[in-house]
Amino acid sequence: MIDSVDTLRRLVLNGLGHSGVSRLARPLVGGVGAILMLHRVSAHPRKPHGVNRHLNIAPAFLDALIADMKADGYEFVTLDEALKRLAQGRGARRFATITADDAYRDNLTEALPVLEKHGAPITIYVAPGLIDGAVDLWWEVLEDIVNAADTLAVNTANGPLMLDCSTPEGRLASNARLQRHLTVEVGEQEQRAVLHELACAAGVDPQAPSRETLMNWDEIAEAVAHPLVTIGAHTIHHYSLKRLDEEKARREIVEAGNVLEARLGTRPRHMAYPYGYASAVGAREVDLAKEAGYASAVTTRHGVLQPDHAKHLHALPRISVNGRYQELGFLRTMLSGITTPLANRGRMLVTV
Repeated sequence: MIDSVDTLRRLVLNGLGHSGVSRLARPLVGGVGAILMLHRVSAHPRKPHGVNRHLNIAPAFLDALIADMKADGYEFVTLDEALKRLAQGRGARRFATITADDAYRDNLTEALPVLEKHGAPITIYVAPGLIDGAVDLWWEVLEDIVNAADTLAVNTANGPLMLDCSTPEGRLASNARLQRHLTVEVGEQEQRAVLHELACAAGVDPQAPSRETLMNWDEIAEAVAHPLVTIGAHTIHHYSLKRLDEEKARREIVEAGNVLEARLGTRPRHMAYPYGYASAVGAREVDLAKEAGYASAVTTRHGVLQPDHAKHLHALPRISVNGRYQELGFLRTMLSGITTPLANRGRMLVTV
């Protein structure tokens, strides 16, 4: 199902790009700029053919994308500068700012050299609980669990569930079922205990993905010292905020800033909502981010920036640069703005 949906999206993006429609539509729907969203940037990802491979792009593609956008007139700016330009309304040049979620080590070792080449700033959103090991990269751990055994026994509210992981199709289905179990059927704060129980039964180290792929505090401090890098907050534990009660959600947002300030010496001005889609962040979370004093907060909703986003700085959309669409034509179509209303039921101004 996922593959068929991706194939359809690729066909649509390809068709729009080659038909010239996106180029013609850009003056009407292209907005004033864009926030690009990255996760991993590595030429050698941990599992290049895994179910989470979409979270990674190659450094060479990032290089080509930035060069292509600059040739098309985009100016790459800091997130603070992007907010200033939103306040100014339409300007002579479109702007772009780059963000990356979760603080993967390759942001520092493989993405940063590309950014240095182009003088392109980046904001890296850090969840202290992921760095300290208080929570895990559960989506990566799940994949390790599913790959480790032919069958899995899962305790659910409706009784034991047996999953067949003996074939590629079975592993894909089992991964999807376990994702639903952890993100819908199990509470956010109970998720880790359930994950560790499954990992123990499968003989999997649940902290290995975090240890192997995320920056440690020394590396984050190194990133902070770089003139192109801004550190933002990604809550404390990377929980889906909408699944928490209001006081817990508030603590996740506020305490992330407190911890990062204590660790790094500077309080973050910007934040990203974990997951960022409709079931994870809504109007309540936007109000909490404002209340906490952040200058901006980004979602994962798909869209380019419009002048009226100056009134919605805590619900900003992004353009995902991911492994499913590593072709310049696809990104040109997305950046034209034509896909924004297609992905948002006709809305050009994408908030929550």
